[in-house]
Amino acid sequence: MTIKAILTDIEGTVGSIRFVKEVLFPYADQQMETFLTRHWNDPAVASAVADAAGDSGEILDDPASAAALLRRWIAEDRKATPLKTLQGLIWRAGYENGDYRAHVYPDAVEGLRRWHRDGLALYVYSSGSIAAQKLFFGHSEAGDLTPLFNGYFDTTSGGKKEADSYRAIQAEIGVAPQAILFLSDVEAELDAARAAGLHTVLLDRDDAIADSDHRRVTTFDDIAPGAL
Repeated sequence: MTIKAILTDIEGTVGSIRFVKEVLFPYADQQMETFLTRHWNDPAVASAVADAAGDSGEILDDPASAAALLRRWIAEDRKATPLKTLQGLIWRAGYENGDYRAHVYPDAVEGLRRWHRDGLALYVYSSGSIAAQKLFFGHSEAGDLTPLFNGYFDTTSGGKKEADSYRAIQAEIGVAPQAILFLSDVEAELDAARAAGLHTVLLDRDDAIADSDHRRVTTFDDIAPGAL
């Protein structure tokens, strides 16, 4: 079946993991308590803090206690949705202030633009919140890339290593699973996507994986959706 849609991961696939770990995560960690103090009564912040309290079982009744929990989750690299929501809000301020631009691989930019021109529908699936994804692509080193994408998915669709998440995404995209190609640098995510019927390609940018059950490439230049 012809590929009609491409679903892509971000970290390690479209952009460097180092940008997230060395720029975004430290920025959110440093700004967390100040941000919570300034925006404690904002509805979106209050809702995320309430969800974090529910998930953790801790009482988060002031910015200091909430920041302590959320900074601990950052250190643990937790994929908790409330944390991702708050990180996204903090990162928006950093992007808008011009404190950084999102790193994207040039081959990924060219590949996404080429597929968009070819009429393929492009989607993103990342553990970062949808708001954070839009900020990443809207403030990239290559400029605003958001016009290339048809939609975004995050952990509200389910975990990235769970086949049901990809089934839910496929249903929302609205094409057969065999018509969707999923790109990631994590084999467990690709395993889950394939279990849901999607085509898969492993991005091994460091050329470090000797063997894989998935088709392995080192750049977007080596991906030909029409040949799958």
